[in-house]
Amino acid sequence: MDVKLFAYLSYSDAPTALVWLQAVGFDVIHRQNGPEGAVLHAEVRMGEAVLMVASSGAAYQRPPLIGRSTGQGLYLLVEDVDAFHQKALAAGGTSVIEPEDTEWGTRRSRVLDPQGQEWSAGTYQPGAHS
Repeated sequence: MDVKLFAYLSYSDAPTALVWLQAVGFDVIHRQNGPEGAVLHAEVRMGEAVLMVASSGAAYQRPPLIGRSTGQGLYLLVEDVDAFHQKALAAGGTSVIEPEDTEWGTRRSRVLDPQGQEWSAGTYQPGAHS
């Protein structure tokens, strides 16, 4: 059986979240708008990464940043960590971990998007080790 994992995020301001996602390199491949500017469903893609986005149907709370993490987030495997980080900041993101080399031989960074969602980017490829 071929199993795939796709993430989804709800945002209080999904249209603005989609603008940020486009600024960091995602393409909107599908968007279904609802009443009063809500996004009922959208799909964005960067390379093979696909994310579903919608307007929040409730007043969800994002976990607060404690130290260098909110305890949950999304990770993007990217070729140029520094470029992603700069795009994220230029689009209104907040730096959590500046681009750095890790002790395990990869490069990484972390930002919060303007609505507090944690995004990590790096050159480490999960699942590449057996």
